[in-house]
Amino acid sequence: MHIGLVVHSHREQAWDFARRTTSLLMERGAEVSAEPLLAQRIGLPAFDETHRPEVLMSLGGDGTFLRCVQFALAYDVPLMGVNIGRLGFLADTQPDALEEAIDCLLAGKYTLETRPLMEVISGDTTALALNDVVISRGGYARLISVTTLVDGEEAGRFVADGVILASPTGSTGYSLSAGGPIVAPGVDCMVITPVCAHSLQHRPTVVCGQAQIRFILGSDAEQTASVEVDGQSVASLTAGMEVTVARSPKQIQLIRTGKHPFFSTVREKLIQWTR
Repeated sequence: MHIGLVVHSHREQAWDFARRTTSLLMERGAEVSAEPLLAQRIGLPAFDETHRPEVLMSLGGDGTFLRCVQFALAYDVPLMGVNIGRLGFLADTQPDALEEAIDCLLAGKYTLETRPLMEVISGDTTALALNDVVISRGGYARLISVTTLVDGEEAGRFVADGVILASPTGSTGYSLSAGGPIVAPGVDCMVITPVCAHSLQHRPTVVCGQAQIRFILGSDAEQTASVEVDGQSVASLTAGMEVTVARSPKQIQLIRTGKHPFFSTVREKLIQWTR
């Protein structure tokens, strides 16, 4: 089996962990490649069409995992996450279970969990989101006005720092911090959560997972906003511009090597979060 590695690039311990992971995989007969920066750092071939991975492994926190999602979509392969970050809601495996997880992976003793993706269109830019789409005021000094439509019907006009559209997978991320609900992964929905709205009437709203969502930046001022997809800025908006989000026909497959009940994981992670 050919495993491609993606690592948290700003932590020295991540490089060391990648070397250990590489050794464990090679000892068991796996072929290993890595994203270009990691490949150069630890002496592996970079994955590409010649060195094409069958599985991608994320070594880091949720940010690294979400970056790995884009590689997994490009190569159309499942991904497995090993959490060496602070929180790690998305990763399946903790560092102390690495060897066992690798053995399960190489022996085919795992399940594939399918998660939906959101397709985001802003002007000429198209992106895919696993977690969330955020319309943020970014560097703009004032609150922004964002009108939100669900299947063509106005659902709210938010004067706020921004607005989040989260999938069930992303409901435990930024949306939760902004007061949104925790949503079990199997629920077919999306959550619209305003960020610091200048009103007592605006509350998070749960909508159908098949709905089309449009965000329109108000045209009544010279305001600007940033469009962020899974934590990465993908586009900028000026007054009157809009963003459209809908369910993508593409999906991502996550490798699960053990039993990780959702609510037990949430309780454990949120206790860590408050320490």
